[in-house]
This record gives sequence, structure tokens and C-alpha cells, in this order.
Amino acid sequence: MRNESEVAGVALGAWAAVSSMTGSVSSAATEAQCWTTGRKKQVVLRLLRGESVAALSREVAVPIYKLKQWHDRALAGMDAGLNEQEHDPREKQLNEANRRIRELVMALEILCKEWESKRPPAGRRSSR
Repeated sequence: MRNESEVAGVALGAWAAVSSMTGSVSSAATEAQCWTTGRKKQVVLRLLRGESVAALSREVAVPIYKLKQWHDRALAGMDAGLNEQEHDPREKQLNEANRRIRELVMALEILCKEWESKRPPAGRRSSR
């Protein structure tokens, strides 16, 4: 006896095949497809190149509103990626760490010079 998921999968697959032959696509058939980030990116790139939204919607069997959502999200992502922040918190921490390192190096150099000046010269030995 078949369980409901097997029957639904067969029915959905059959409906997708029939709808692709007739040119109409149901939302259930569209949701059954796995749209990876890479596939979505390829579709959005085609939209950015100027392809017709309606023609692309028919070809890839995705509703126009969904293509527009992908397009808008891609543009928002590009804006966020291109938006340069003038005060990056990591850059501030790095600058502070570099400043502190310079201070410590200078202090070490001063201490080394003082230590060397207080040591007896290497050529002289005690007269015992």
C-alpha cells in the first residue's frame, strides 16, 4: 500500500510535466524545484543583463513576483557590499594594538640601553 507522500510526489511530478507541456505552471510545481543560490544568481544576472521578466518567468517556471524579489535582494546585497564604512571597529582595534606595540618596543629599547650602560665593560675583569 502506498503512503500519502508517494502519491503526492507522483501527482506533483505528473502535474509539473503536464504544466510544462501546456506552458502553465502551478505554485506547487514551482515550490517542488530546488532553487540553489547559484541558480538564483544566474537568473538574476540574466535580469540584470536586460532579459524580459515575463519571458524569463515562463522559461524558468518562477512567478514574476518571485523573480522581482530575487532581483531586489540581489541589488540590496550589492549595495551593502559596496557600502564602505569609514570607521570599521576591527580597524580601530588593530590601530590601537599597533600603537600599544610601538609603545612597548620603545620602552624595551630604553630598558635595554639602560641595562647595557650599567654593565661593566666586557674587557675589564675584577682584580682578585
